[in-house]
Amino acid sequence: MSDNDEVALRMRAIEALLIEKGILTSEVVDRVASTYEHDVGPLRGARVVARAWTDEAFRARLLEDGTAAMAELGVGGFVAEHVIVVENTPDTHNLVTCTLCSCYPWGVLGLPPAWYKSPEYRARAIREPRAVIRELGTELPAETRIRVWDSSAEVRYLVLPMRPAGTDGLAEEDLVGLVTRDSMIGTGLAAEPVA
Repeated sequence: MSDNDEVALRMRAIEALLIEKGILTSEVVDRVASTYEHDVGPLRGARVVARAWTDEAFRARLLEDGTAAMAELGVGGFVAEHVIVVENTPDTHNLVTCTLCSCYPWGVLGLPPAWYKSPEYRARAIREPRAVIRELGTELPAETRIRVWDSSAEVRYLVLPMRPAGTDGLAEEDLVGLVTRDSMIGTGLAAEPVA
């Protein structure tokens, strides 16, 4: 049994005990997990990306020192103490993984998706990143170079996705909704605006 499996078993046992003792309900646990997964985490990272798309000076600071720039927006914290931001361009697409475990900037992106923690993703993202990205729903042009970044306990990575075409007139708050968790990991692209 791996350390991750052991931790997951302990967490489930603690959760079950707290529910059994009436300290928590399963609904509360589900609500907290859902909020952290869908609102708190990815929304925080999306705000960072949208600001970078609309503020060139912020973008430059973000690429130079991601942790400090994100702190300007109050973003960081839990396992996001040192974040390096890598930028997608028309020629280069970035993909983040963690080959040793599943290091992930929770304070920026929320809960990691189950596939991010799987040994298969962690291994294949290094060996065949284009295939992994395709299997998760994104087809990149053959000429696009893919760079894979391996997170660790000391440093996490955040992908700054390319701003979608046709969004020049959108305000920062409207752009937030186009930034997906997967686009900030590199397994997807930012969403296209709805016509």
